[in-house]
Amino acid sequence: MAKKTQSSNEMHLKKEIPLDDQNYILQEYPDYYTNGGAKKIKVKDLGEKFASINSFFMDYLKGYHIPAGFVNTHDKNSLTFIKHDRFPFYVKILNLVDKRTAKIFSKKEGEALQLPIIEFHMGEGKDSLVSESHLISFELCSVEDLKIISRICSKVNAVLRSFFERRGETLAEVNCSFGKSDNKILLVDDFTPKSLKIIPLSPDNKWVSPYKFDTAATIRKYTDHLFTLMSS
Repeated sequence: MAKKTQSSNEMHLKKEIPLDDQNYILQEYPDYYTNGGAKKIKVKDLGEKFASINSFFMDYLKGYHIPAGFVNTHDKNSLTFIKHDRFPFYVKILNLVDKRTAKIFSKKEGEALQLPIIEFHMGEGKDSLVSESHLISFELCSVEDLKIISRICSKVNAVLRSFFERRGETLAEVNCSFGKSDNKILLVDDFTPKSLKIIPLSPDNKWVSPYKFDTAATIRKYTDHLFTLMSS
């Protein structure tokens, strides 16, 4: 039986489990959600839904020739990925002005951006933002790898923005994580409700803000909304 090891990236709320010594790892999704704190909000079948959403968008992006490490669905709440060395940072892509950017540049929060902002983050706290120079100086990534990662992120954003716009939604934000396998950069995360922040083009009083998951009901409603969009 494979030995389970806790992933170092708490943001993604899953464990990476070696399936064998050569080819694959397994990523499991639990039936709970945390929103930047220690509190776990339990939601029935959440892991299964997160795995299903992530696998859907991974396959969708692969259809546009985006290099992804996703292989297949292992079981109801776990996915198989090509074995890789994961970069210790993630990339946040913003299509709308967030609170931090609004404050710095005196912009209106939620205002549409003409060009997406690509940010690099270490961890999940308020002070997680780092520069490309940090990543290069501390040898966390090479200049060439960063160029490839930025190009992949731009394509991911374009493809997903189009997907959601056709369904009456705005892709406000998405986080991407990457790994390296046989010297190739692969997209390995994260297209779950934890990462995908979408907002209706015409919001009404029934929509759930992806920035305010504080109850099991709100998490479930937003997750189910993504399922509806996947099937439309």
